[in-house]
Amino acid sequence: MGPDRPQPGPAERPAHRVAVIGDVAGHVVELRAELRRLGADEATGRLPDDLTVIQVGDLVHRGPESDEVVALVDRYLTEQPAQWVQLVGNHEAHYLREPVFEWPQRISAASGETLRRWWADGQMQVATWVRNATGEGTESFLITHAGLTAEFWRATLALPTSVEQAAATINSLIGARDHALFRAGRLLNRSWRAGGVGPVWAASGTELLPGWLDTTLPFSQIHGHDTPYDWQRQRFRTADKIARRTVLDHEAKHAETTLPGGRIIAVDPGHGSQARTPWRAWELRTSSDQAVPGVGGLGTR
Repeated sequence: MGPDRPQPGPAERPAHRVAVIGDVAGHVVELRAELRRLGADEATGRLPDDLTVIQVGDLVHRGPESDEVVALVDRYLTEQPAQWVQLVGNHEAHYLREPVFEWPQRISAASGETLRRWWADGQMQVATWVRNATGEGTESFLITHAGLTAEFWRATLALPTSVEQAAATINSLIGARDHALFRAGRLLNRSWRAGGVGPVWAASGTELLPGWLDTTLPFSQIHGHDTPYDWQRQRFRTADKIARRTVLDHEAKHAETTLPGGRIIAVDPGHGSQARTPWRAWELRTSSDQAVPGVGGLGTR
């Protein structure tokens, strides 16, 4: 078994905003601009008291400022740890374990040590959750880098029905079954018949969404990593039956797919060496009696 790790946990708090930020990909100017739009102080960058940020991973690579991005997030995890929830992406995993793909860029040794510290201390997780409060009730979301596939939910997690249980079970695999969490599929030209592609590597249009077509979602999801729609080429990269269920927000760079039982929302803006604009976070609002993700539950051990 792996070491005990802090789990995503609820905390009571007045009406509160949650912003889920997609892949940053080494663009610190874009990240700072989005945080200011969300209400961060213009001079200090401090987050407003009513905001929690969840960042879905892939902070680094592609853009020119990966080290600056890591330093900025480290400041939030140090100064406002109750308001920043950091998830791991496949590009962070490049520095946490033996790399499984070639990448021409490297972050500094200091930034690599920072990522490994977050991982060892439990400041960087694989999954978290949140409930969105609306006038019609609440909707529960599991949030991971690449999404939870139906096969992984079924075969590796043993069918958790609540979003809290799913997030806790995923994070319990850290250090115990890392090979499952980081199990890759089509994006690395691999085929896995048992256990399913892991929530750090699943391809949205070909592995995540198709698997849920014939299975009722136990809860909704939000993920980064990639989307069923190619924002650069302006075309779908998934089956027509999935595309017909998907609503696109070109301004925000969000792709929302409605499936039996809920919806799966992709928030990766598709940044490359140049930022893809415009884009913005997915924003939710919790009511006073709903849980704010990670507050009081995602600190260091």
